[in-house]
Amino acid sequence: MSDGLELRQIVLSRGDEVLLRLDTRIAPGEVLTVMGPSGSGKSTLLSFLTGTLAPDFSASGRVLLDGDDVTEVPPEARRIGILFQDDLLFPHLSVGQNLAFGLAPGGSRAERRARIDDALGEIGLAGFADRDPATLSGGQKARVALMRMLLSEPRALLLDEAFSGLDADLRAQMRELVFARAQDRGLPVLMVTHEQEDAEAARGPVVRIGDA
Repeated sequence: MSDGLELRQIVLSRGDEVLLRLDTRIAPGEVLTVMGPSGSGKSTLLSFLTGTLAPDFSASGRVLLDGDDVTEVPPEARRIGILFQDDLLFPHLSVGQNLAFGLAPGGSRAERRARIDDALGEIGLAGFADRDPATLSGGQKARVALMRMLLSEPRALLLDEAFSGLDADLRAQMRELVFARAQDRGLPVLMVTHEQEDAEAARGPVVRIGDA
């Protein structure tokens, strides 16, 4: 049984300035929303959780994922997925090749192609494997980026203003898709956002930092 993502007595600082304190647990399938103004430490928190904290910041506390302490684990071994505002698809690769980047090594070429085709069908893009990402709409690119991340089989998901580049209708659709996929897979989700609508749609606890 998954234990979710536990942030145990986290304190993030820059020099002598404490940016945030956080002590919480995110259950499998739950979305914790962190809101705060620019400079309040939201992105710094995500960097700490992924193991990429910049050297001018310091942190204390522990990060536990399904009961495993990953605080000192290298970023690539943590299995924490992250989605950004930008889709970050590789422009020189096809849609299918972008998705293949998320797959673990191994399996025959046919097996890997079958997994990619299944994944595309799951996000309503069946038959798009050979398409150039440049031919996709913003919403389609966002769905491919989501599925590439899910194919890497993360144990937790971070959302860094992931919906802010989309128009209102598309934003609502992508929120629903991301939250549903996370719930289906039992992934704890930490979402950083400026938008109250995002927090309401997540239907989970909200932590406000800084002057938010």
